[in-house]
Amino acid sequence: MNSSLTYAQLNEAAQTYGSPLYVYHAEKMVDQYKNLINHFSNKSVCFFYACKALTNIHVLDVFKKAGCNIDCSSINEVKLAIHVGYDPSNILYTSNSVDFEEIKEAVSLGVHVNIDSLSNVEKFGMTFGGRYPVGVRIRPDIMAGGNLKISTGHDKSKFGIPAKQIKELKALQEKYKINIATLHIHTGSEIKDVAVFLQSAVVFEQLLPDFPTVNILDFGGGFKVPYQSNEKGTDIALLGQEVNKVMAELSAKVGRNLTAWFEPGKYLVSEAGFFITKVNVLKQSGEINFAGINSGLNHLIRPMFYDAYHHIDNLTAPSKELKHYAVVGNICETDTFAWDRPIPTITEGDFLVFYNAGAYGYEMSSNYNARYKPAQVLFENGAHRLISRPDTFEDLLALQMPLNQ
Repeated sequence: MNSSLTYAQLNEAAQTYGSPLYVYHAEKMVDQYKNLINHFSNKSVCFFYACKALTNIHVLDVFKKAGCNIDCSSINEVKLAIHVGYDPSNILYTSNSVDFEEIKEAVSLGVHVNIDSLSNVEKFGMTFGGRYPVGVRIRPDIMAGGNLKISTGHDKSKFGIPAKQIKELKALQEKYKINIATLHIHTGSEIKDVAVFLQSAVVFEQLLPDFPTVNILDFGGGFKVPYQSNEKGTDIALLGQEVNKVMAELSAKVGRNLTAWFEPGKYLVSEAGFFITKVNVLKQSGEINFAGINSGLNHLIRPMFYDAYHHIDNLTAPSKELKHYAVVGNICETDTFAWDRPIPTITEGDFLVFYNAGAYGYEMSSNYNARYKPAQVLFENGAHRLISRPDTFEDLLALQMPLNQ
């Protein structure tokens, strides 16, 4: 947990735009990106912002201006990136269980493409042969990540071509003369242990002799972000040191100038984001002090979905004596954000702030219970501005056909 905006700035945003409210800090995002490039060799490592974490076009623009490439998980994310002004050569599209028409559209847009099934590899070969370089995602059967739901490289994961099917992949490459330029492995999210990334390097080393056209080794993302004060994130300095070393060794061994790609998402935006809510109701039940807020799992589902921890502070009165609360939402579900959590004494009407809310907060929000999605605000160069307005009742009806039709 790392606060990049002050209480005064967050209170100003809450007073200006109301709540619930997502607030982001542009300079913190850029600092996170600079921390990466400062620890990795510019000659052998390239970074792509995994925009599925937060796709607001103003955030995408922050990373574009900083010189960061962009990683997309859908064709619409690709189109958002192009809308913002990214050059197709700086866009990576990694598909999963998609209709092949979406892959064809990505090719037509000129972006880098990763494919993660033998079925779509064959369709790609039949359609494009060796005319368009492509990446393939390999499932290495490595268990990693902070939660099973965000572990993507294990032997029961839906992601990637199983390592046991490499012979089939090689046969397709030879049959259709496919130009496989990239080998991709992503083992999961919240990976603290640098050794996990080095395990991917071992897999790459085993595969490289069979794929002479490969010049890019894609390690995915998943860097650990600290959510609590006693947690430590991925040691980026150590990771950079080890990756720089292994890339030099692999390049020398195979006689190719190999490049490593990474797609951090949460690492770049998590600590730059804050979620502000208002306390509607205080209710005591036995020894439990409930603080009911004007939000719920419809705005921030991570605690319910992943058992994720978010530090919560009393933005209105941060210096009051600590008291233990169960912070709960206003949705007709059990949407508990925190249980028995020490927070400065709360009064109804106080603003609470959730830290580490930049990644997969607004992005996974919904209109469940016909509630409105909140606004989003960006602090940049000391000033704040609205980057998406809150929903209105008209938005709830916008996609529904009128009753009189």
